[in-house]
Amino acid sequence: MFAGLLDAARNSPFRTPFTRVQCEDGSAASVEKAVVPGRSVQAAASREVEFGSNEFFGLCAVGGILSCGITHTAVVPLDLVKCRLQVDQAKYKNLFHGFKVTIAEEGARGLAKGWAPTFFGYSAQGAFKFGLYEVFKIQYAGMIGEENAYLYRTWVYLGASASAEFFADIALAPLEAAKVKIQTMPGYANTMRQAMPKMMGEEGVMAFYKGLVPLWCRQIPYTMMKFACFEKTVELLYKHVVPKPRDQCSKGEQLVVTFAAGYIAGVFCAVVSHPADVVVSKLNQAKGSSAFDVAKQLGFMGMWNGLTPRIIMIGTLTALQWFIYDGVKVALSIPRPPPPEMPESLKKKLNHTYTE
Repeated sequence: MFAGLLDAARNSPFRTPFTRVQCEDGSAASVEKAVVPGRSVQAAASREVEFGSNEFFGLCAVGGILSCGITHTAVVPLDLVKCRLQVDQAKYKNLFHGFKVTIAEEGARGLAKGWAPTFFGYSAQGAFKFGLYEVFKIQYAGMIGEENAYLYRTWVYLGASASAEFFADIALAPLEAAKVKIQTMPGYANTMRQAMPKMMGEEGVMAFYKGLVPLWCRQIPYTMMKFACFEKTVELLYKHVVPKPRDQCSKGEQLVVTFAAGYIAGVFCAVVSHPADVVVSKLNQAKGSSAFDVAKQLGFMGMWNGLTPRIIMIGTLTALQWFIYDGVKVALSIPRPPPPEMPESLKKKLNHTYTE
C-alpha cells in the first residue's frame, strides 16, 4: 500500500517543489531543476523530509497533535461557557454572564474544568485528522490522475478531509463525552479520572460512543469546510491579495497568510457545524435520549444557542491550528507544497482547444 502511496505522491499535483519528479521519458529530473527560484538555499541548508514517505505522514501527525491538542486546551474556558450556554440558557444568559456565573460559583479554577479530556482527546483527533488527510489527499489525487486532480482539487480536499475525520472522531468520542459531562453536569465529576470510570459503571461502553454519530455530523462537515476552505483561501490570497509569489515570501509572511486563511475558514466551519455541536453537548447531558429526541426538544432556534462564542472560539482555534501546523512543517523541514498549478499537459490541451 505504501509503495502505491509513494508513487502517487511523486506524481501528485500537490507535491513539493523539492520532490524528485518523473519525466515523460522515464528519466529522473534533477533536484536542482525542481527547486523553486529563491528557495535553493533552503533546500541546500537542511535535509527535507521526502514528500509522501512514512516519515512525512508521521511528522504530519505530530503536527496535528500539537496544533489540535494545544489550541483546544487553550480555549477550554470559552468552550466550557459555550457548552453551558447550549444546555442551560436560562441560567447562562450570554457569554459574559456565563463567565460571571461560573466564576462566582466555582472560582477561576472552575473555568479549567475538562482540560484533561480536551487535551488528550483532541491530540488524538489531530494526529488522525492531519496525518490521514495528507494520506488520503495524495491517494485520491493519484487515483484520478494529475489533470483531474487539478481540475477537481476541491473535491479531493473534501473527500480526503471527510475520510480523515471519520477515523479521527472514533478516537475523540470517548474523551469528548467525558469532557461534556464534567463541564455541564454539576457534581458529576471534577476530573477525567473520576468521570470515565463512573461513565463505564453507569452506562457501559456505549456511554463513550453514544455521541459518535452526532459527533460525525458535527466534525465531518466542519473538517471538510476547514480543509477545503483553507486550501482555496490560501490559493486565492496568493493569487489576488499577496503582492508577490509565495516562493518570494519569507517564512514569516507565509505564516501570516496561513493564519488569515485559517481564520476565514474557521468562521465558515463554526456556522456549518454548530447545530450538531449543540446536539452533542445536550446529548451527553441527557441520559437515555437519542440525537433525534434532543434535536426535537431543542427546536430549530435552540440548535443555534451559543453561536457567537463558538464563532470566536472556532475562528481563533482554526487559525492557530493552521499556524501551528504550518510552523511545525517549517521547523521539521516537512515539505509545504505551493498552491496547485495547472499541469503542462492540461495547458497544452486547453491551448489546442482555443486555437481550433
